[in-house]
Amino acid sequence: MTTLVGKKDKFSPVEGIKEASNYLRGTILEGLADTTTGAIADSDTNLTKFHGTYQQDDRDVRNERRKQKLERAYFFMVRIRVPGGICTPDQWLEVDRLSDENANGTIKVTTRQAFQLHGVLKGNLKATIQGINRTLLDTLAACGDVNRNVMCNPNPDRSEIHREVYAAARALSEHLSPKTRAYHEIWLDGERVAGGEEEIEPIYGKAYLPRKFKIGVAVPPSNDVDVFTQDLGFIAIVENERLIGYNVTAGGGMGADHNKKETFPRLGDVIGFIEPEALIPVAEAVVTTQRDYGDRSDRKHARLKYTIEDRGVAWLKEEVERRSGVELKATMKFSFERTTDRYGWTEGLNGRWHFTLFIQNGRLLDAEGFRLKSAVKAIAEMHKGDFRLTCNQNLIIANVDEGDRSRIESILEDFAPGSTDGTAHTGLRLNSLACVALPTCGLALSESERMLPGLLDSLEKIIDEAGLRGDAITIRMTGCPNGCARPYNAEIGLIGRGPGRYNLYLGGAFDGTRLNKLYKQGIRESEIIEVLRPLMQSYALERVDGERFGDFCIRTGAIRATHKGSEFHD
Repeated sequence: MTTLVGKKDKFSPVEGIKEASNYLRGTILEGLADTTTGAIADSDTNLTKFHGTYQQDDRDVRNERRKQKLERAYFFMVRIRVPGGICTPDQWLEVDRLSDENANGTIKVTTRQAFQLHGVLKGNLKATIQGINRTLLDTLAACGDVNRNVMCNPNPDRSEIHREVYAAARALSEHLSPKTRAYHEIWLDGERVAGGEEEIEPIYGKAYLPRKFKIGVAVPPSNDVDVFTQDLGFIAIVENERLIGYNVTAGGGMGADHNKKETFPRLGDVIGFIEPEALIPVAEAVVTTQRDYGDRSDRKHARLKYTIEDRGVAWLKEEVERRSGVELKATMKFSFERTTDRYGWTEGLNGRWHFTLFIQNGRLLDAEGFRLKSAVKAIAEMHKGDFRLTCNQNLIIANVDEGDRSRIESILEDFAPGSTDGTAHTGLRLNSLACVALPTCGLALSESERMLPGLLDSLEKIIDEAGLRGDAITIRMTGCPNGCARPYNAEIGLIGRGPGRYNLYLGGAFDGTRLNKLYKQGIRESEIIEVLRPLMQSYALERVDGERFGDFCIRTGAIRATHKGSEFHD
């Protein structure tokens, strides 16, 4: 193994926590047993992320509890890893049960094809994770400085290729999963490693990765996994209806910092083409290269994108070829059309059908007159196919028999009227994403999930006036600059700057191949509407045939095109 970058006395404190954790054990067990507090030790909050859970608190009541000299209202978010986004009806029903009995009664579908349960108290944490594992899903490596959930196109234009690509994504997810037995010891009552028995992490080592690592597998013409935003991406290349291999991308990442121009979002570089059997060796080589060369002293500079910026694409390619023994060949031609989902019914293999259901911000809940969570539960109780979580926070009811289509539509209309109407929402709303933000995310500077629906209500008045109701425009909002909803390559990006204030970015590409750029800084909701109004009106009147909103903003000089992360702040 190559020597880790940096001197140990200058490593981030998190590096010491990981290395001293005995392969992610720390004092988690002791913390779970402590009933005097709803929290766990600060050092263990870093380790539990690797196990798929974040300690959080209700920020809406922080001040009041402080005044009453009470501990913060602590609870945990549990993230369920779903490689490739496919789960069974039985798995869905168990997640639904756990959300009601142990969480806040809602299910969040994430932009990485995972489930999130919010509001789990410490005393219910172990039972929740055990329930998840009984379904043959798990939470291991859903968070932390490891490879996260491997994304895969869930709504394929090429159904005959999807099975092969999905199988590859699952195999890759399993190969890169941490091998520590700590997860089974702590959460599943597994047998503890005997004293003196050596345990190893063959890919990650004792200190794991410098930061999180994300992988996505795309199947053109759809780029719904936003492959260029991933640390490592694979673009399926199909010839004569046969998968011949993958173009490999590396160095994508969305996170940045408002106060550090040396941090920036970056889209991955296409570094070469490989045949299908080389996917796992090449992926492991990229991961171990980042393990050995990623910056462990500054966590804001620790992602693969900065390793590549510092050392160059040619260096990475040479290192990956040396480690994997695989030659990265010349890139094959490909093209993307969209990063968005296809809604409604589409026909798949063997006469089976798939229905893509729009879920605002990925939050399944029951509200008065619109009980979407109950609708999906009722469908799961009769469904003979599977469910697919999309990369855009939506849900596909997949592999439906022709005879069951009308029954599923009836359930949806009974519980959630209008949910089967393809014209019920504007193209702007159907292509919107939001992170959770307040009140649970400790990093949030402003609202996101709770604010975006109302903002869209206001923007839709402009959309309707301009005659753009059916036009697909991507809009993504986050409560901080970490970029969890992939806002930096949206046509319209809104990123929390402070309470009630946002940075507005414009000019991303509809197919995910271009970053956006800062247009207005620190503006309030009402200002967002007034800034976008003339742009939308001009777009409706002056666009050329087939021109997307992001392209229009660049062509007309509203904003400059940004293709490289290093140019993002220029």
